[in-house]
Amino acid sequence: MGEEVILLDFWPSLFGMRVRIALREKGVEFDMREEDLSNKSPLLLKMNPVHKKIPILVHNGKPVCESLLIVQYIDESWVRESPLLPSDPYERARAGFWADYVDKKLYPAMRTMWLSTGEAQEAGKEEFIEFLKVLEGELGDKAYFGGETFGYVDVSLIPFYSWFYALDFSIVEECPKLGAWAKRCMQRESVAKSLPDQHKLRDFLLVLQKKLQAK
Repeated sequence: MGEEVILLDFWPSLFGMRVRIALREKGVEFDMREEDLSNKSPLLLKMNPVHKKIPILVHNGKPVCESLLIVQYIDESWVRESPLLPSDPYERARAGFWADYVDKKLYPAMRTMWLSTGEAQEAGKEEFIEFLKVLEGELGDKAYFGGETFGYVDVSLIPFYSWFYALDFSIVEECPKLGAWAKRCMQRESVAKSLPDQHKLRDFLLVLQKKLQAK
């Protein structure tokens, strides 16, 4: 049976990167459609009329929105290949907790660090490093957050690594274990193919930063 898998995305999106990684981990062929967020397509507006945001996974005509929910959906829909979430309910809940931590704590701090200047930027950077150190404590000496296998929390966090070059932030210096983890993740084909070129991303983010700071 032929399956139609469409991903509505925007190449620099941290959240879109998660979905790309998950699909590639599962070996799923998909049609990635690049969105112009200043002129959103009729398909995007139809498939996500509430938030009108990417990424959106359209699987056989049915939309799934919000990146962490999409990754979970992918894991449950293509179960035979590379499980991302643990089968044990407790470990599954723990993975969900840490992925949520990335979204609720790390992302806002990184955004503050990126868009602020002066003291506010320094405060944002300190908070960002503090949150990364909490994540490093959870990683410990494990290869990946779930142990020996690449999984849900890794998929949730590794896209942030792509922004560090643009932010002049050295994860190896601040959090060496997380730095080693990031290099390990980048050796995976699913990750290497899904994260954009860091120089291209830096140029894009610098232009966007100036626009947003001017508002």
